Amino acid sequence: MNHKQYSLIELGWKSAFKDQLSAEDIVKTLPARVTMTHRGHLVVSNGESEHLLQIAEKGIGSLSVQPTVGDWLLLDKETLIPERLLDRTSLLQRMGPGQDVKLQPIAANIDTLFIVSSCNSEFNLNRLERYICLALEAGINFVLVLTKADLTSEANEYRKKALKLFSKMPVVTVNSRDSKSVTALHKWFKQGETVVLLGSSGVGKTTLLNTINGTSTEKTGAIRETDDRGRHTTTTRSLHVMPSGALLIDVPGIRELQLHDCHAGIDKAFPEVVSATQMCRFSDCSHSKEPGCAVREALEDGTIDIRRLNNFSKLKEEADKNMEIIAEKKKRAASKKKRYPRKWRK
Repeated sequence: MNHKQYSLIELGWKSAFKDQLSAEDIVKTLPARVTMTHRGHLVVSNGESEHLLQIAEKGIGSLSVQPTVGDWLLLDKETLIPERLLDRTSLLQRMGPGQDVKLQPIAANIDTLFIVSSCNSEFNLNRLERYICLALEAGINFVLVLTKADLTSEANEYRKKALKLFSKMPVVTVNSRDSKSVTALHKWFKQGETVVLLGSSGVGKTTLLNTINGTSTEKTGAIRETDDRGRHTTTTRSLHVMPSGALLIDVPGIRELQLHDCHAGIDKAFPEVVSATQMCRFSDCSHSKEPGCAVREALEDGTIDIRRLNNFSKLKEEADKNMEIIAEKKKRAASKKKRYPRKWRK
């Protein structure tokens, strides 16, 4: 964000949020959008001014949930203390990385997700399918952007592979440093619409952001030719008002993207696999030795690709496992509260 003043509509304020306000809310509170999150704090804007808010492990102020970039908060007009987090129209989230057993929000209230990959060894079909599942589960429109098309003679081959992942997904190849090349993305940018760039570190998300903005305010490291890994990446999640009036959320490169409660998204991303499993003779078919297995028949006639089948099974198992982990954590927490109830002083 910058020091320019914006209306709430220019910040992405829509009827879905306005309709949640009571008459008392309108009088006593001030809507503000989270424009940046970083360790220990976040920045919110009401269009006229920005405010720095401290956040804790369990949330901010009296809120029981952790706000993320793109969220809308209602602030007390007098104290600027958050009173309420408005219901989200969409939410991207994942399991926390490493041993951190909790759900981690990535961005909220998104209209279009740009999945960003590059035309080199970073391009990974299994990883892209993870992003697709995430977007489908959240009900967000998504576009695949393949960067570094100018650095290879095989850009069209990468595009052909990507087009096979999901029939309704637009795929655009670009040179992130060329303003003419990125104009192919402009039709998804409209005033008040919120979009997100999501992809691995070093694929050129910040470079793409700067080219679309016509700026070069952030320093980034080039990918080394030997291993295609970036030396320096963005470390904060932030919302930027674009020249077109669209709102772009920039998030840091995500090395680990564990799925949770994403079965609907997985099923939508692999329709041919789901269709075949429903045709199997036995509902608990393992697709190995049972007679009448439609999945094995589909593999033999080429209707299903073995890589996609294996990734489908892997993602399903991962989602199940992570749901069980979260459920067990909630169960232990509830048990602890019941075992050690809070005692009030007499």
